[in-house]
Amino acid sequence: MKEFEKLLVIMAKLLGKNGCPWDIKQSHDSLLKYLREEVKEFEAAVKKKDIENMKEELGDILLQVVFHCELARKEKYFDIKQVISTLNDKLIIRHPHVFLKRKKISAIEVIRQWNKIKKKEKAVKRGINDHRK
Repeated sequence: MKEFEKLLVIMAKLLGKNGCPWDIKQSHDSLLKYLREEVKEFEAAVKKKDIENMKEELGDILLQVVFHCELARKEKYFDIKQVISTLNDKLIIRHPHVFLKRKKISAIEVIRQWNKIKKKEKAVKRGINDHRK
């Protein structure tokens, strides 16, 4: 965890008052092309079974995630901890066969269950959003 915390400190410094001029000018929109590029590079590394390059490209993808989170934190939208918390909740909710100790299911059933739970979550969110209008 020390390395992850160090990464967050580095990113905050890069986007801080005396940080990197290029980084400071970036936005969620301007960074999208880099995120897509890094995912494509990771895909190519996987297809080549190039483990060293996979490691590097995953780091580049992580940089994009942390970059977006730091931009969002500065804008007071959300931060990396909230992103991780949301992901943790999603993984637990969408895997009741693991976390609620339900019966074992097949990989195909896992996909069906995931999609069913996701659809239900989206319907609930739409209902919440409809009430806010």
